Amino acid sequence: MLDNWLSPNLFEEIDEVQNLSKEQFGRNIAIHLSELPNLEKVDIAIIGISKKDADNVRRALYILDYPYYGLRVADLGNIRNEDTSFIIPVIKELLQSNIVPIIIGRNISSSFAQFQAYNSLKRSTNVVCVDEKIRYDYINTDSNSAYLNKIINAKGSNLFNLGVIGFQSHFTPEALLNMMDENNFDYIRLGKLKASSEETEPLIRDADLICFNLNALKQSEAPGVEKPSPSGLFSEEACMLSRYAGISDKLTSVGFYGYQSEKDSINQSAQVIAQMVWYFLDGYYNRMNDFPASMHGLTEYIVEFKHLDTPVTFWKSTKSGRWWMQVPVKAKKKHQRHRLIPCSYNDYQLATTDDFPDRLLNAFKRFS
Repeated sequence: MLDNWLSPNLFEEIDEVQNLSKEQFGRNIAIHLSELPNLEKVDIAIIGISKKDADNVRRALYILDYPYYGLRVADLGNIRNEDTSFIIPVIKELLQSNIVPIIIGRNISSSFAQFQAYNSLKRSTNVVCVDEKIRYDYINTDSNSAYLNKIINAKGSNLFNLGVIGFQSHFTPEALLNMMDENNFDYIRLGKLKASSEETEPLIRDADLICFNLNALKQSEAPGVEKPSPSGLFSEEACMLSRYAGISDKLTSVGFYGYQSEKDSINQSAQVIAQMVWYFLDGYYNRMNDFPASMHGLTEYIVEFKHLDTPVTFWKSTKSGRWWMQVPVKAKKKHQRHRLIPCSYNDYQLATTDDFPDRLLNAFKRFS
């Protein structure tokens, strides 16, 4: 079926792949040329939405080192049409096949199609967006750039939680933060990210899908976007967030959006995305598979709160040292897996002083 939606890789340098060394990326993956690769044993699939832009990223990606022995990656080429109706079935089919899609797209609005693929599977979904703005528009509700309008207000939406990471205060009216608070959504400002980057990891670990808008990076790091900004993430920080996404056992798709190749004169932005993809794969390759599906490999910590009748249980993985909180409330069957909230050691320390971590407060409200 994917043949109906995808066109092969035909960019001019594809013939040069065979000239790459055996250690380089392009020589170690299956590539859609004349026919689709066999996907039976594929772990991760790369797909482009805008051909010219995605091909630029491929050129930068294929020359990188490939140290992921045993990880099966396929480049499936480009979606034939950028319309949502073409994107959704591709992502949906990959998800149903337990293949993680890596999406490279020109328009951040395509993140709605990424979300709708989950919606069509009727999955209760946590979404995290890395962006310089909280792109929700109260006035122009049909704005393509305000992709959160569509995600939050989607008909029959199965959105359970939304997180926004890296937004900048000077782009953010108070009304947007009020909207996030009213919906019990999570958010981390750029300043907080830079002050304690490790606090972003639990929020990313709770996501089913993540959308990176290249506009979240500084202009000096990634100039190839529509409206570059002088402030934002450094490329190293973006790669760190991408690796957090890859290492999460829960996350099943990632999208990199906003790249415009005609504005990338020296291909610097393409290289940044290629490195973000590389670090996502590095995280995926090093997954611990320690999501608390059982008590095996976990240390239990029980914390009593003065104003709660029920104690709160924290779990620490002996494999990775990562922490989870178990929300002590009843939940619908489809929301059961969201009762385990990724958290940090700092959250646990706050709890031991009878102080409710923000993550726990928001989680309580989402289940109420």
